[in-house]
Amino acid sequence: MPSATPARRDVDRDGGRNGVAEIQRARMIGALTEVTRERGVGGVTVAHVVARSGVSRRTFYELFEDRDDCFLAAFDVAVERAAQRVLPAYNAGGVWRERIRAGLEALLEFVEDEPGLGALCIVDALAAGPRASEHRAQLVSRLIDAVDEGRAEAKGSAAPTRLTAEGVVGAVLAVLYARLAAGGLDPSYVGGSAGRSRGGGSRGGGPRVGGSGREGSYPRGERLPSVVALLGPLMGMIVLPYQGQAVAAREVARSSVPRRRRAVAVQGDPLRELDMRLTYRTVRVLLAIAELGGRGGVGGRGPNNRQVADASGVQDQGQISKLLARLEHLGLIDNSGLGAARGEPNVWRLTSRGEEVEHTIRRQATPTGS
Repeated sequence: MPSATPARRDVDRDGGRNGVAEIQRARMIGALTEVTRERGVGGVTVAHVVARSGVSRRTFYELFEDRDDCFLAAFDVAVERAAQRVLPAYNAGGVWRERIRAGLEALLEFVEDEPGLGALCIVDALAAGPRASEHRAQLVSRLIDAVDEGRAEAKGSAAPTRLTAEGVVGAVLAVLYARLAAGGLDPSYVGGSAGRSRGGGSRGGGPRVGGSGREGSYPRGERLPSVVALLGPLMGMIVLPYQGQAVAAREVARSSVPRRRRAVAVQGDPLRELDMRLTYRTVRVLLAIAELGGRGGVGGRGPNNRQVADASGVQDQGQISKLLARLEHLGLIDNSGLGAARGEPNVWRLTSRGEEVEHTIRRQATPTGS
């Protein structure tokens, strides 16, 4: 049973450093995804990931062997998030064609909403080393298995083989590759109709993705049509070798009933705006203040220095004083007590900005994100 003394309450409920490590891991994965989108996988270094995430280089190597290991973790997170949307749609039932359509629509929505993660799976894994290529090959194999089930419902004289499914999946991925590699789904692209390719290049003409970044085929200020709008044409490609021209034409012309509005763009990350690194002690102190009454208080009071130190595991009173002063300087906490000048203990509470940062930290502690 928890002690009645606030200082003895358990702040990190999953048992110590693991929760903070998961936050740091999630931030580095997110940073790698962003930098890869900007520079191409060949242009990303550990230094880029560390700088973007605000996590120390030492912490990076405590959690990952190297950049490729971090990329592999990001790839697996991307696949998991995509699966959370695609599998329920695909498994909802119905004939093969309806299941494929529902799964494909969910995949296109995912790629459109999260182009960075989509690019990790479809584009960047091809250039991220043998382990990432192997993981991507396993993913592609599962997609081929799903399409290959169409043989059981093949019509007329059609005699598709597994090679047919391989070709179909390859064609769909090539279409998505062209758009993701070109940068046409970059959120900074705004308004306008379909972009015109630069230098007379063709829309599907193999944009270059390399160490110095991505060369988009579409000028800024213009944007490709919605990727979800490709649902009909891609379905036509998929069903053609299995169910013939007439069914394929109907799939192309078939209107899509929107299942959801496009996801709202993610707002700025308050952690990135802080002029400090996200260290173990920093996170623990902030969470301790929140847990020990700094969000409404225990009996109208937040924790004092000693209570924060005990709950966050910082035994040195000099260190806890410096950490608290720094958080106060950043505007994340304030002292509502009388303090040492009046012979009273400090009383620490989160500011509104501090609450925003604390909520962000807890959200990022979820391994698969939200």
